[in-house]
Amino acid sequence: MTGPHLLTTEGLEREALESLLQDAAEFRDVLDRPIPKVPALRGKTVATMFFEPSTRTRMSFERAARALSADTMSFSPGTSSLSKGESLKDTALTIEAMGADLIVVRHKSTGAPWRVAEWASVPVVNGGDGAHQHPTQGLLDCLTLVQRFGALDGSRIAIVGDIRHSRVARSDIFAFATLGAEVTLVAPPTLLPNDVVGWPVTVSHDLDAVLTEVDAVYLLRVQSERGGTSLFPSVAEYRSRFGMTWDRFRAMKPDTVVLHPGPMIRGIEIDDAVADHPRCLVLDQVTNGVAVRMAVLFQLLGGERE
Repeated sequence: MTGPHLLTTEGLEREALESLLQDAAEFRDVLDRPIPKVPALRGKTVATMFFEPSTRTRMSFERAARALSADTMSFSPGTSSLSKGESLKDTALTIEAMGADLIVVRHKSTGAPWRVAEWASVPVVNGGDGAHQHPTQGLLDCLTLVQRFGALDGSRIAIVGDIRHSRVARSDIFAFATLGAEVTLVAPPTLLPNDVVGWPVTVSHDLDAVLTEVDAVYLLRVQSERGGTSLFPSVAEYRSRFGMTWDRFRAMKPDTVVLHPGPMIRGIEIDDAVADHPRCLVLDQVTNGVAVRMAVLFQLLGGERE
């Protein structure tokens, strides 16, 4: 990997991305061992600073660190000195002073991990900032699709849903395009960003017109906490036009797969029958999330190979 941090997939060179995916594939094999652990980061400490709720990302970073034999520290804002007025800068520097060798930051404000990277002298990983970037999610999605198809060159991927508020979409767009995929954004106009000029994408407002042509459909949750549900007439209409219903799933090519970053809202963006189908790769994404985060920690902290 180039650079001391992982903050975004935009501008990440193909060679660096493929190196991370190669290491992640090897760590996926480690996770399948009877004792899923290696001593690559023994003596290192990984700290998570999560200012937003998280299940998959926080737990997978902690699981990844422990699988590499690193120690972990976990910061929770609700029980911290933030309630006493401590700044983000002082919080980050305090955590570093406690012995953190790497800090994972999730924050509701766009750019917060970049600021922490400016202040801290240790590597920083963006665990998700606002509606901006979530690079390790982009990497794990690439790994999941590469495992399925062998390569992404020439593949066609549709990203469907609340793209306006999605940091996952932004990270996936640049990661998929770097690996040679053609990306189509599918959403009502109100759930698209104001400007996608310069993004390596095409745009459609008709899911049914796209479905039969793509190799993968990446579904996004409508983010009600960021106002997403106020940007279309009703949930029922959204589901009828953009939901992955069983009928739509059956209309796709027989090898087209479905992905979702979670949490899935069944009955809105995805039907139960689709969510539970073998061609829905959500659980593969979860497992690959641990492997990818192992690769990121390993490379940023200079881990020792077996």
